[in-house]
Amino acid sequence: MKTQTRFRAYDPDQLLLLPADLRQWLPEDDLAYFLMDLVARLDLRGIERDYDSAQGGQPAYHPRMMTGLLLYAYCVGMPSSRKIEAATYHSVPLRVMAGDQHPDHDTIAEFRRRHLKALGELFVQVLCICRKAGLVKLGHVALDGTKVRANASKHKAMSYGRMEETARRLEEEVRELLQQAERTDVEEDARYGVGRRGDELPEELRFKRSRLKKIQEAMAALEAEAEVRREGIRRREQEQEEERQSERRRGPKPRDPSERPKEKAQRNFTDPDSRIMKDGATKSFEQCYNAQAAVDGASQIIVAAEITQEANDKAQVAPMLEAIEVNTGGEQPKRLSADSGYFSETNVEHLQEQGVDAYVATGRTKHGENPPSAARGRIPESASASERMKRKLRTLKGRATYSKRKAIVEPVFGQIKEVRGFRRFSLRGLEKVRAEWTLICLTHNLLKLFRSGLAPQEA
Repeated sequence: MKTQTRFRAYDPDQLLLLPADLRQWLPEDDLAYFLMDLVARLDLRGIERDYDSAQGGQPAYHPRMMTGLLLYAYCVGMPSSRKIEAATYHSVPLRVMAGDQHPDHDTIAEFRRRHLKALGELFVQVLCICRKAGLVKLGHVALDGTKVRANASKHKAMSYGRMEETARRLEEEVRELLQQAERTDVEEDARYGVGRRGDELPEELRFKRSRLKKIQEAMAALEAEAEVRREGIRRREQEQEEERQSERRRGPKPRDPSERPKEKAQRNFTDPDSRIMKDGATKSFEQCYNAQAAVDGASQIIVAAEITQEANDKAQVAPMLEAIEVNTGGEQPKRLSADSGYFSETNVEHLQEQGVDAYVATGRTKHGENPPSAARGRIPESASASERMKRKLRTLKGRATYSKRKAIVEPVFGQIKEVRGFRRFSLRGLEKVRAEWTLICLTHNLLKLFRSGLAPQEA
């Protein structure tokens, strides 16, 4: 018996007899609809008040539409304004969110640049919504940092010692080129007459002068940073000297800090605010920022986010604890855990003063190595903060609490870097990078809220 092959009807030129309903293009539980509902509940007056229709011209795109596009793009790992523009044509979710409008990439980039600070301030509103949804408990907060590459190449950096050498060489070359130009002017005046215009600088001289100016500006910035460090060292030494005198301790007087920056102190010409740091994934040294995050243990919601230029994490405990308090309306976590990069006796004492039950590693433990058992008996009154923390982490409760740290904070960085592909900042400069990192953490929280299945409520 013969069988007849059949196919579904296919006619790409078929006209729609009725107007298309964009909301039929996506399933009801799509992320785009969630974000549209949530953005409608956010307070965007900080963005809206920046527009003035009285000045005339074409009306601007609606801030809610532009905000929704950016939030969706960052959620799915697409921060490029050109890719967002293209996606408003070929991506159904973005086309639905844009209401079939297509802002060009310059408009998208300008909106982000113009309102970057206001977009970052939405972090607290979203965090408030997550708290109302019951996703934030502040029972156990884990603190950690990750190195995120800057929008700059390490090959565009130069050390202070090399700057000095290059500046001397360029000054000599500029001097020689100026003398050569002066001799040429004299010869041409004698040949063509004094009235000829000859004030144009040779291309080589213009390049060397501009390069010399950049190097001199970078040297001045490094010298200013060295002066700030010197003042900090002097203040600490003065405090230590006062302590020695009060306790009648003896010891050699510390040397005065050098007035010159260190020879290996570097500055990048593309993004001067970035620093050379070791990338934990590749173990190579790159131009980076140190991105900090405090993560709540209940649902991995980020309750505080910050950017620092310091490769070391020791100075971040107090600022991050203060950020948690500000973001949550004055609350503090009951427990806080952090790895050995955050340990110092000052940090432990600060956490105790704030009433936070701290679990901060005092040193690294080799993989597979069993930690020593807790010492028996009372802790001596003379024990230092470091000794007390060691004993605390060796108890059953201490080991159980600290072991949760990895499961709370490290998956968050994995989701941001691996799943969403965010390994490099799009913007340059400390303030812009700080706002972009806040936007990344904000959208992380949005995804957690979306996947929880809870409807967004008023902030």
